[in-house]
Amino acid sequence: MPITRLGAVDYLNARPLVFGLELRSDLFAVRFDPPSKCAALLHEGSIDVGMIPSIEFLRGSEPYLMVPGMGIISRGPVASVALFTALPTERIRTIAVDTSSRTSAGLLRILCAETLGIDPAFVPMPPDADAMMARSDAALIIGDPALYLDHAARGLRKIDLGEQWTGLTGLPFVWAFWAGRPGAVTSAGLEALTTARDAGVAASDAIADAYCGPARAALGRTYLRDNIQYTLDEAAAAGLRRYYELAEAHGVVDRAFPLSTY
Repeated sequence: MPITRLGAVDYLNARPLVFGLELRSDLFAVRFDPPSKCAALLHEGSIDVGMIPSIEFLRGSEPYLMVPGMGIISRGPVASVALFTALPTERIRTIAVDTSSRTSAGLLRILCAETLGIDPAFVPMPPDADAMMARSDAALIIGDPALYLDHAARGLRKIDLGEQWTGLTGLPFVWAFWAGRPGAVTSAGLEALTTARDAGVAASDAIADAYCGPARAALGRTYLRDNIQYTLDEAAAAGLRRYYELAEAHGVVDRAFPLSTY
């Protein structure tokens, strides 16, 4: 049986989706990278299936297939994707954008137009809050750095992009999901990914404890329980389709096309 080269995201929110996969070396060779790197590896053919930012599904040189029924999803506040600023929203002219994920940057462009009412310049930067805030009026930060950032201690407001999206559309937001080329994963591999997801959700407290350490374990537990969901149901699929429609309308992507699964 061929081994599937699996590219996973190196954030807390992805850990339940890969729970126990290190024991399935008969099926997978797993590596961990930032979201944008996972997408680049899939696009260049260095991995077979990647946990890619959802916008990257539209950016492959050939159509990808989704692994059905699972993803990294929020229904309201996500806690780990946010715009941080000390200014009133209407005074924001420049935003430093975390280069780790293009989905969040695309979503921010949509929200700036649809809900925030601003048209700022975007400055791509690594996720260093101090450097980002020194250079720009606001900073888009994602993943663990956003989750752990004590914005109140820095005198910053936190505008949660998941909350903004659900307020705009009434729908969940799909941040990432497994995707690859046709034939890249076997039926046994698909079953193993589903098993990993189910076991990871059941063990989310233990995952948070091991990943976050004692000082942040409580925060990690709450985050995995209350902010992130891992079942891509019809409501989540509707949210994903709406994101693609708005991404096309606002020039984030050239075109949207239907979702296809393994």
